[in-house]
Amino acid sequence: MKVAVIVFPGSNCDADCLHVVNRVFGVEAKAVWHKESSLEGFDFVILPGGFSYGDYLRCGAIAKFSPIMKEVVRFASQGKPVLGICNGFQVLVESGLLPGVLMRNKGLRFICDTVNLRLASNRCLFTQKAYVGSVFSMPIAHMEGNYFIDDNGLQSLQDNEQIVFQYANATGQVTPEANPNGSLLNIAGICNQQGNVLGMMPHPERVCEELLGGLAGKFLFESILS
Repeated sequence: MKVAVIVFPGSNCDADCLHVVNRVFGVEAKAVWHKESSLEGFDFVILPGGFSYGDYLRCGAIAKFSPIMKEVVRFASQGKPVLGICNGFQVLVESGLLPGVLMRNKGLRFICDTVNLRLASNRCLFTQKAYVGSVFSMPIAHMEGNYFIDDNGLQSLQDNEQIVFQYANATGQVTPEANPNGSLLNIAGICNQQGNVLGMMPHPERVCEELLGGLAGKFLFESILS
């Protein structure tokens, strides 16, 4: 297996993703600059966190025009796995690979914290190694993580089990108090209808080693890399 980590101007979590795939899992991963136009030979694509193009205009709105994104869309259409983390989630939404929008956090403040996530669906490629209802502790660091979609879109997400992660308390209860950013239904991550594209605001790559605070994110990578 070979993994592509897409690098935009302003990406700052690309090195983290490369480290996890290369060093923790021992799988070949390569940084792919956003001006490239081919993903030939790659089996899995990661869009990392950061501030693509400085988050000017709107998070992910400029990155969607990068040459590599046409290839990412084509790659995803073939059923191959694509993971967007934080800013990567925003890019996936802006590029139309995932529905909805990500708005400014309620309170209009950047949030850097650790949250609890309840696994709401394990039908996507990234969550098949975990049970629905499982609770995972992961870090977040974002300004625009407030997920919103209209009523018809929300109904579609629910009908197709596309809501993958929800902010919850330590016992897995999805409560208003556990919602850090005002996200609709406490949504922290969603997948496409096919289940091969996952976008999430929390950072699983930051919890793949005990030394760095835990192993809660390993199952996401294991589901694909194994």
